[in-house]
Amino acid sequence: MNGSISVKSKKGEGSEFTVEVTLRKADRRELERADLNVVPHELSVLIIDDDPDACRHASIVLEEVGVTSETCLSGDEALELIKLSHARRHEFNLILVDLKMPGQDGIEVTKRIRGLIGDDAAIVILTAYSWNDIEEKAVSAGVDGFMSKPLSASGLLNEYRRALLKKKLRPSAEPGAELSGRRVLVAEDVMINARIMLKILGMKNIAADHAENGRLAANKFAASEPGYYDAILMDVRMPVMDGLEAARAIRALERPDSRTVPIIAMTANAFDEDVQMSLQAGMNAHLTKPVEPELLYKTLSELIKQRPVKI
Repeated sequence: MNGSISVKSKKGEGSEFTVEVTLRKADRRELERADLNVVPHELSVLIIDDDPDACRHASIVLEEVGVTSETCLSGDEALELIKLSHARRHEFNLILVDLKMPGQDGIEVTKRIRGLIGDDAAIVILTAYSWNDIEEKAVSAGVDGFMSKPLSASGLLNEYRRALLKKKLRPSAEPGAELSGRRVLVAEDVMINARIMLKILGMKNIAADHAENGRLAANKFAASEPGYYDAILMDVRMPVMDGLEAARAIRALERPDSRTVPIIAMTANAFDEDVQMSLQAGMNAHLTKPVEPELLYKTLSELIKQRPVKI
């Protein structure tokens, strides 16, 4: 680069290294406009690496700067965890993926993650090797950045900022579906909970019908015209027929919208097994009571947007 490196060193006192190189002036206008304030304790990070020691090291490094992280030792394990977190709408901000893993490498895992959650999370490849030969393929798979092992907290936060900047400079994603004028079926056996939910929906001008148990909800949906309901909010624990049975009954109906109507579990049951049962019953998301209104609106908007357009 037509530069120079010099060193001054004195025994017992230390060394001073000087690097001189001519660089072009950086264009910082886009960077200054982007809101890239990263608060470590607000980050949720997933580390995917088949080496348990590497996972532990990364977790410790991140913990020292206040970053919460979870670890997985394989792509399949990570995909299951991401699927559950996505159903809860508790997304990971940043996912670190080891490049060389047995079975599925980091690029293949990234492809599958993007298939599950789209482009929201930043995905960074970790590797002890050069990534020049695979960079183009990795970026095409959805990778946002690369980092050399061993991991450093400052390097990670800088790479995360760079990934955020890239996302901000891309064309904006299409907004979620407009909620005003939509119609939702609410299955809830506790009347006070039902009234609160109807009021929350009414604040966004969403029309709502109420069913007091799962059987009534399934019957109401079956008796409606195809496309009449834009979504179903399903309490899980109800008499006569619980929410899981009701969701399965709706999905089994022979009508064009039975497979596509978004069904959202609304429950106090928050364990991974509960989320898995909701997904296995055919539900699209699993929100824990008491549900935050903004999270509910966001979930409805996203799921209704993904639904095929009515003809």
